[in-house]
Amino acid sequence: MNRTRILIAVAIIVAITALVLGVDLWRRSQAVELVPGSVPIYVGERLIGAFVPQDLEGLEKAGFVDAKEGKAQEGWLVRDVLLLHIQADKLRPDSTITITSSSRDKSAQVTWEQANDPGNNVLFDLSNRGTVKLVSTMEGLDTRDTWVQDVTQIEVELQ
Repeated sequence: MNRTRILIAVAIIVAITALVLGVDLWRRSQAVELVPGSVPIYVGERLIGAFVPQDLEGLEKAGFVDAKEGKAQEGWLVRDVLLLHIQADKLRPDSTITITSSSRDKSAQVTWEQANDPGNNVLFDLSNRGTVKLVSTMEGLDTRDTWVQDVTQIEVELQ
């Protein structure tokens, strides 16, 4: 009788330990690891991913020549970067995308519809220092003064 109770108690302890370790392992596998210089992507307050420019090398590049200085701006469409981390069917035309530079205390906001329109050229370009900057030909974001240099965060509100 005592031996049975001891075996049951040991079995319960082993089961609880296995459950705790399993949950911990699952949580760690779901965690996003931020490396220095990466740009985190949040949906609401939840961190869903991050990237450094080298992560984008497999994406097709886009570009334009800025009207004021005649300099070529070439990089990756914001749309393509987001689709690496968010399923397209989760994004609505009015979903808002806020791109921020904490070091420059600057941000810009576009909708998914605007970012998804290739004619707007909403893209991430590399600055001369190797940081990511948001550039575009879209009205309201089509001048150097409105571009966001040294991007440090992207936040998406799905609506």
